[in-house]
Amino acid sequence: MDNSEFRAWSRRAADWGVDYRDTLRERPVRPALAPGEVFRAIEVSPPETAEPMERIFADFEEKIVPGMTHWQHPRFFAYFPANAAPVSVVAEYLVSAMAAQCMLWQTSPAATELETRAVDWMRQALGLPEGFSGVIQDSASSATLAAVLTMRERALDWQGNRKGLAGQARPRVYSSDQVHTSIDRAIWVAGIGEENLVRIPAAGRFRAMDTVALETAIVSDREAGMLPAGIIGCVGGTSTGGTDDIAAVAAVAKRHGLYLHVDAAWAGSAMICPEYRHFWAGVEDADSIVFNPHKWLGAQFDCSIQFIRQPEDLVRTLAIKPDYLKTHGHDGIINYSEWSVPLGRRFRALKLWFLLRAHGLEGLRTMIRNHVTWSQALAARLAGEADFEIVTEPMLSLFSFRHRTGPGANPDEHNLRLVNAINDDGRIYLTQTKVDGAIAIRFQAGQFEATAADVEAAFDVITEIARRPT
Repeated sequence: MDNSEFRAWSRRAADWGVDYRDTLRERPVRPALAPGEVFRAIEVSPPETAEPMERIFADFEEKIVPGMTHWQHPRFFAYFPANAAPVSVVAEYLVSAMAAQCMLWQTSPAATELETRAVDWMRQALGLPEGFSGVIQDSASSATLAAVLTMRERALDWQGNRKGLAGQARPRVYSSDQVHTSIDRAIWVAGIGEENLVRIPAAGRFRAMDTVALETAIVSDREAGMLPAGIIGCVGGTSTGGTDDIAAVAAVAKRHGLYLHVDAAWAGSAMICPEYRHFWAGVEDADSIVFNPHKWLGAQFDCSIQFIRQPEDLVRTLAIKPDYLKTHGHDGIINYSEWSVPLGRRFRALKLWFLLRAHGLEGLRTMIRNHVTWSQALAARLAGEADFEIVTEPMLSLFSFRHRTGPGANPDEHNLRLVNAINDDGRIYLTQTKVDGAIAIRFQAGQFEATAADVEAAFDVITEIARRPT
């Protein structure tokens, strides 16, 4: 592809992207196809000779796009959002065109320095105090792994990386059962082991960790010769929005000298609105915090910010400095590859910078406030229907509900059939979860371009399909 073709196809791809976003409401949110259909439509062997771009692009439109779930669809109410505001997409065009490796200051000075500035903008926007530094990780999974490795190393007096875990006291990490499964994976990868992730009972309106039980577990483990290393708090858990009393958890962590990581991957975006900050009161006492601008805020995936109170501990845990990675002649610079597990790094800060400038904090606050208001209104409407029940009340824009069954019907099977029928219909997309062992259907409003009418349409779809004759 020469420069002339590159220009033409870049323009066509950009035009296609605009047309795609403009027609999303006309498409089913999730494709109606059986597993294997796309696989069978793709040629079995790679081409030996070059194919024309016209044919490649046509196959993309005919074979790939119809098999996609449309995460930017305004009626995507499943999981959590993975928003890509248009201005963020434009920034990603530029990042892709430059294709820079941003692992060190010297490999992309502007990328490093913009990341430092953009992360501090977000610190201010969330109301976090000065003293927190930060890094843009690829995902909350990576940020949590970095935090778990750091708490492990600190507990082992920085000997884990050097000596391994064999022969050491068993590190223990504490959380409720409301945290994301990425915490389990971080425990596995860090070599701590699933048996040493201690699940603390959760209860109450927000399914918060029982801090009395937390402290009891820490004391008991220490008396048994184990090594309490850290606590992982939760703000806006994936299942139903489970949220710990962060101030109380931080007090326990401080009394016992434990590292505290707070996972606010989804709900953290809402903290740009001062009225929602009570949900993570006490977060200023955390050692590490993660939130994903690529969820609710609108920065295209991947863009996950980890705030750290003592970055030197993170660097001590993760940094490897062979001579070929040193920046000679400069002191005091930041090499963000030393703050994360991967060495290679994308230029993630650019889309965040574009996003914050193009929308301003007040524009983003309006979007989040709307989503919360619309979701709460939908929950109230469903609660007013005799054949529906609200299982968990809204936490920001997330709640769960259940359709009541007739006599003799299995409520779990009935609600699984209902959510599958809703998703097969294609007008909206929902997911299910389990609450106290029983199936419930999740709803969250968070898509960047959703409107009040889109959320109101969800009520019509849910009630219509639930009441169809079986």
